Amino acid sequence: MKTRRVLLKALTAVASTMFMGAAAAQELVVWHDLGENGIKWFSAMSTEFAKTRPGVTVRSINYPTEQWFGRSISALNTNTAPDLLFNNYERVIRIEDQTRKLMDLTPVLAQVADKSFLSETDLDVATHGKKMIILPTQRVQMALGVRKSWLDKVGEKFPATWEDAKRVATKFRDNDPDGNGTANTFGFALQAAKPRDLIHMLDLFVFGSGLKHTLIDPQGRIVIDQPRHAQVLEEFLRTYSDYRFVPPDTINHSFPEMYQVIEGGRAGMFRVGDWNVKKWDGATVLKGDFVIGPWPSFDASRRNAVVIGGMRGVAVPENSPNKALAVEFAKFMLGKTAQQASLDNVGSAVRKDLDGSALSERQRMFAAPAWQLAAYDFPEATHAFYPELEAAFHRKLLSGISKPPANWKAFIAETATEMRELTARLQARK
Repeated sequence: MKTRRVLLKALTAVASTMFMGAAAAQELVVWHDLGENGIKWFSAMSTEFAKTRPGVTVRSINYPTEQWFGRSISALNTNTAPDLLFNNYERVIRIEDQTRKLMDLTPVLAQVADKSFLSETDLDVATHGKKMIILPTQRVQMALGVRKSWLDKVGEKFPATWEDAKRVATKFRDNDPDGNGTANTFGFALQAAKPRDLIHMLDLFVFGSGLKHTLIDPQGRIVIDQPRHAQVLEEFLRTYSDYRFVPPDTINHSFPEMYQVIEGGRAGMFRVGDWNVKKWDGATVLKGDFVIGPWPSFDASRRNAVVIGGMRGVAVPENSPNKALAVEFAKFMLGKTAQQASLDNVGSAVRKDLDGSALSERQRMFAAPAWQLAAYDFPEATHAFYPELEAAFHRKLLSGISKPPANWKAFIAETATEMRELTARLQARK
């Protein structure tokens, strides 16, 4: 009898140990669209997080942006959500607007002791309506990139002004800068297919030239026909049309097609995000053959800049399967270890106490910027109707690009009138 009791006790202990081990072994799932760099970053964070949460792993799943949108909205609305979502702030807004199922992270941030590196602007950007929908973890910087060998071939330097940029773009289009004997190169790689594609490109030229607001200001006033804004808008639209600085099918290009033009070596000037540099410095794509700097200046009275075009952050669905643990990991992402991994793998972070010695020269330029920075104004956070206004603005601009008007100034004035009328209707609808 005693032997049986001892055996039963031993079996119970083994079963208990197995149960505890199974309980401790948990997997958090996060969905993002950062590609291989993001997968490496989350893998590094998973290893570090497990040091204080033994048995916990973090598995990241990368989706192309549009798939990320569709899957995230569907999953939250059907209670099949992942533990965490990670993306740019304006993309997370879309998830919140269509589901209303993201956790308010205001009390979570209050639990983070070390957060002095987050500015008031960072926190404003992270908030949508009355909710803090993300913990901000990566500022997104976007510079102008220019192929270095092409500049050397056509005898030019990095363009500082818009006149410089037009001259360089013309040479890139006409002078066979890649030396392949075929007229298949262009001044710029841009995009236009969807509202965020086209207006995002315009944002870079507007904010990069030292102006504030692309379409509408915080008071609800349309700004596109103000003289300085109209100058940038006209030249931007002519880049797609009259100047022939982009591939003819750019009107149909979204992010993937724009990247194909850049990485296929067909464009001399293009957007370089802090997340692009690690790949483009490597031996398989651009091979480091590019220089970066501020966007062109349109007016000597305004200082041109690199654009802070967004804030990436982590969101926690209300129906997260492991919500408490997901919150703990979200807080962990603001810690120095996770932030260092962010800088090393993605090229951006929010903390200021990180080691940049392992970064390439161009990565260090983003990590410790010496250039002027201009921050995007996030009109969608101020005006709930902004996505509808932007969509209408996009349609109008596409009509001008596809069939250039005889008088661009009249086109811009007409567009401004239409946008004011639409704004009034959208505001009255509230």
